[in-house]
Amino acid sequence: MNTPAIKNRLHVVDALRGFALVSIMLLHNIEHFDVYFSPANLPEWMVSLDKIIWDSLFFLFGGKSYAIFALLFGLTFFIQTNNQNKRGNDFRARFAWRLLLLFIFGIINSAFYQGDILTLYAFVGLFLIPLVKLNNKWILAIALLLFIQPYELFSLFKAIQNPDIKIANPISWTYFGKMDEYVKADSFLGTVYGNLTNGKRAVIAWSWENGRFFHILSTFLFGMLAGRMNLFTKSDKNTKFWTKTFIISIIAFIPLFILQKNLSGLIGSEAIRRSVQTIETSWTNLSFMVFLVSGFVLLFNTNAFRNVLTPFSAIGKMSLSNYVFQSMLGAGIYYGFGLGMYRYTGATYSLLIGIGLALILGLFCTWWDKKHSHGPLEAIWHKATWLGAK
Repeated sequence: MNTPAIKNRLHVVDALRGFALVSIMLLHNIEHFDVYFSPANLPEWMVSLDKIIWDSLFFLFGGKSYAIFALLFGLTFFIQTNNQNKRGNDFRARFAWRLLLLFIFGIINSAFYQGDILTLYAFVGLFLIPLVKLNNKWILAIALLLFIQPYELFSLFKAIQNPDIKIANPISWTYFGKMDEYVKADSFLGTVYGNLTNGKRAVIAWSWENGRFFHILSTFLFGMLAGRMNLFTKSDKNTKFWTKTFIISIIAFIPLFILQKNLSGLIGSEAIRRSVQTIETSWTNLSFMVFLVSGFVLLFNTNAFRNVLTPFSAIGKMSLSNYVFQSMLGAGIYYGFGLGMYRYTGATYSLLIGIGLALILGLFCTWWDKKHSHGPLEAIWHKATWLGAK
């Protein structure tokens, strides 16, 4: 814990956060922001291209981009806490207040897009507070325990005891099945109400069913450890670490991914298969996420690629604003109260729309960054965080 206060921004972290945000934006667009609909009368070549784009983007970013955000959330928590400790301040109460503010931003975002992750991060982030004083060994042990999905392992144990038991469909399916009633309708207020009631229940239930709560906190803690170890600062030692991590993560990913694609043929019991699938998917996603992070860091720290990746920094510095803005824009483009483009765009056209939105936000962020020290919502969050502080 003898880490110096980090006074200068880690530009690689900003760029990595921006990269994660753009990838999330592309995924949300091809999903029509949760309006799953395939337009009719598309030519065969377009249908084939749509499938290739869908499968490719979900292979690269599905379940990984949000985990990058979680990793950097834990890193940021450490930086803020450590810098305040160096000044003799206890940041824990202030951080709890900061999480409440994040939850409010998440509710605003949820009004436009029910798949919001800010509210989940705000809730799970509370569990960081009692762990902040633990040493690295304890943090690592807890992170690994959460990573292996202990609740789902318990469910797997019960399923093995009774493999022929009939299991009900996930509860989230019921809620997701109702969303067409409001996202495809032409009422903005009806969509907001549906997203904040039925939509939030769907996302919370789905996140629990898929082990996201354990996965998020685990990744928070790994990010906190990365901060304690100064892994994102540029040095020969860290270059060796990220190189080894890059190699190990892809070696771990390959057999996990192969197993994931063959689970249905290997396990006959639905009860056992569902638990194994939940556990295995979280492991697969995290291993590939580490592959993406380590590869990005290594590329960013080379002169040849630094200039190519630097434009992501401006987007990453305004990640909260951009995350909310893209939900507002996406809802207006695809939902029934807006342009209703879900009826006409497959994955290919939606990807082009997503790229266009990313370019527009990138240009806006670059312009804004030259004139302001914080993004629009980041400025509100920062000022509100330090209300009453000297």
